[in-house]
Amino acid sequence: MGGNSFGKLFTLTTFGESHGPAIGAVVDGCPAGVPLTIEEIRSELARRRPGGGGTSTTRAEPDDPEILSGVFEGKTLGTPLAVIIRNAGAHSSDYDALKDCYRPGHADWCWEAKYGLRDHRGGGRTSGRETAGRVIGGAVAKAFLALSRISFHAWLQDAEDLVEKSAAVRVKGDSVGGVVVCRVEGLPPGLGEPVFGKLDAAIAGAMLSIGAVKGIEFGAGFAAAGMRGSEHNDAILPAGDMWWRKDLPFGVPAASFADNHSGGVLGGLSNGMPLEFKVAFKPVPSIGREQKTIDRSGNPVPLTVKGRHDVCVCPRALVVVEAMAAIVIADLMLQNRAAHV
Repeated sequence: MGGNSFGKLFTLTTFGESHGPAIGAVVDGCPAGVPLTIEEIRSELARRRPGGGGTSTTRAEPDDPEILSGVFEGKTLGTPLAVIIRNAGAHSSDYDALKDCYRPGHADWCWEAKYGLRDHRGGGRTSGRETAGRVIGGAVAKAFLALSRISFHAWLQDAEDLVEKSAAVRVKGDSVGGVVVCRVEGLPPGLGEPVFGKLDAAIAGAMLSIGAVKGIEFGAGFAAAGMRGSEHNDAILPAGDMWWRKDLPFGVPAASFADNHSGGVLGGLSNGMPLEFKVAFKPVPSIGREQKTIDRSGNPVPLTVKGRHDVCVCPRALVVVEAMAAIVIADLMLQNRAAHV
């Protein structure tokens, strides 16, 4: 199968299945000399790790990473950086009943229609556990971007309400979705390619590659459709105190913007304001309520999904959203080095 790698210059390849021996990631294209420790990777993985209760699954995975290559004496070598995580908390027998039927809301039926076979244990490659590899890539990207003072912060749009709804539906064997907000600060102007390589298009593609993501909007987003140009346009003002505004090429005057309805992107290029976007996650499809489906012979059957599953993925997805954004920005920062002499 294809589609396991992401990026052009700064690239991430993830590998492994949910209930296989291990999962992991290979990061290529990270420049040499970036300070990076196993503790930084482990800290990011801890934000994604299950087992915390609340909205999370009770599956307890230690997610202890091991760097196999690409780092020496605390700095990246510029060579492929490989990290592996051994799967330790899998209960494969929980999925025995799913071998001959298809779970509603999952890719089971589509996967088998494409490949002719599938790993029914937790979804295999389509499992949310695959995102651990993305977090590894994000940790490396963040370390590289920290040298340029670029930072990432994701949070739940309605945290308290989400926790209350999750508690209410858990006892009913159901699940909920939610919205994650992300802000990237410190971006210089001009990141992105203005036709088919737009910054917002790249971010959208990265976010929509995350399982369960069904929508994304930047800045004012869909509300912009109901605004007037005089309301949506961000007035251009003299420079503020952003560090990059003191060092622009070509004699371009330093500037700032009165608002950020654009979400930090104009014409597919970063404008120096914070990159701001929202990501919508669907409800977790593995639920304890009885659902209708068919078996591999095409016969209708009832299905109740057993095992340990999240009620809502959003709290654990915060670091995944940040990671994919960081990988996009790291890739575009490297591409931008070829933009002009």
